[in-house]
Amino acid sequence: MFPITRMRRLRSSRLRPLVRETELDVKDLICPVFVDETITEPVEINSMPGYSRLPLDMIADEAGCIADMGIPALILFGIPAKKDEMGTHAYGEDDVTQKAVRAIKKEAGNDIIVITDLCLCEYTTHGHCGVVNEAHEILNDPTLDILGKTAVSHARAGADIVAPSGMMDGMVKAIRNALDDNDFKDVPIMSYAAKYCSAFYGPFREAAGSGYAFGDRASYQMDIGNSNEAMREVALDIEEGADIIMVKPALPYLDIIYRVKKKFGVPTAAYHVSGEYAMIKAAAQNGWLDERRVVYESLLSIKRAGADMILTYFAKDVAKEIASK
Repeated sequence: MFPITRMRRLRSSRLRPLVRETELDVKDLICPVFVDETITEPVEINSMPGYSRLPLDMIADEAGCIADMGIPALILFGIPAKKDEMGTHAYGEDDVTQKAVRAIKKEAGNDIIVITDLCLCEYTTHGHCGVVNEAHEILNDPTLDILGKTAVSHARAGADIVAPSGMMDGMVKAIRNALDDNDFKDVPIMSYAAKYCSAFYGPFREAAGSGYAFGDRASYQMDIGNSNEAMREVALDIEEGADIIMVKPALPYLDIIYRVKKKFGVPTAAYHVSGEYAMIKAAAQNGWLDERRVVYESLLSIKRAGADMILTYFAKDVAKEIASK
């Protein structure tokens, strides 16, 4: 069709914004926060430059800062002072996540949505996401009751959304039933429905102190080669009562994000994980990449694939960048 059709006509700097199909907005972002009850000052995470664990007495101020930047939500990861085989400090009324939620709600109220990560790996001595027997098998069904109790404790503390990430079969149903039975029927569930057994989680395990003492998580997290399985996982979680579906990691699984959104049409989240953050940071520190542009391009690709919301460690950086335009 050349010269009638000239695709470059609409690519000039003045016309470009008029025909842009996808925009990244601060309202698309969710900021992860690590709260550690064993520290009194922020502790930088070596493998995630610029990111830190925060003590409990700083968590409300951090939430206020995030809200002031226009970011609508944060997700809390708690690092407890004590761990045991059963992860009992995941669901105590005065445990770290519960105290953090109450502190945020007391200071920030409804200025920010508080999402709580709902898993046992940070709370168990073995670092796995479920109950373990003497043969080092991760037991699915005995874990469900603990997840239900933990969800109720988070909701009672004031959490707006609970986000189960342990990839236990039936976890969404167990959590939905526990919430409903305790008069928390209006608390939504954001399920890590398609969570892959990925090599991109390494820095997070340092950040959350959740490295495993034996084996790996392949028996409950998804095989990296499977996409149809992700569709089955998502369908089951929706049937069990999930309100928001998450895909994790994000960039290596853009095809999964696209398929989930196209097939189910439900609110879809994507987790731009610690390894993705660390790689960009390392390359930028070496002068190999323009961090600002690469971050924006990466997150825009996640949005373009179909994600409605993006959990990213770059949330505050991107909010500043958007505000400056």
